[in-house]
Amino acid sequence: MSKRLFVSVDLDGLEDAVAGVQDRFADASGLRLTDPEQTHVTVKFLGDTDPARVDDLVAELEDAVADSGVGPFEARFGGLGVFPSLEYISVVWVGVREGHGDAELTALHEAVESRTVAMGFDPENHEFTPHATIARMDHAGGKELVQNTVRNEDPDVGRLAVEELRLTESVRTDAGPEYRTLAAIPL
Repeated sequence: MSKRLFVSVDLDGLEDAVAGVQDRFADASGLRLTDPEQTHVTVKFLGDTDPARVDDLVAELEDAVADSGVGPFEARFGGLGVFPSLEYISVVWVGVREGHGDAELTALHEAVESRTVAMGFDPENHEFTPHATIARMDHAGGKELVQNTVRNEDPDVGRLAVEELRLTESVRTDAGPEYRTLAAIPL
């Protein structure tokens, strides 16, 4: 049975700050908040993967970290954004402040992308924007509140010492996805 995998940087220690930002959207109808304990930056979504490939994948991720030239760094999270646009909101996210980890995360993404595509994983079909999803929009009931908050607020979420990438499995449960770290790849 295949595993649903992604490569991430987890926002460990910023859960309370993420929840505080999510509180700004508490009255937005149709908005489903993500679990602050599971907040992460997806460096690369891999999708359904044969478990027999995990060891090779970990080795390629180790090589990707080396290729990137990125060592441990500090990222600063803050600001709000949406995908795909303010007119049609699917996802609400907090970003990575420019000059405070965005270049390192982008370099890691590019190295991981190169290695995983060479292994046969699908290439990304959109530009990489370092972000952590904090909510998903199921219907547009609270769209105006979300639009106003994203346009008018610039919350600071905090600083994070980024010291590893994680190969993460997403397991579907009745309560929503549950994430399990399969491997941690040090920077």
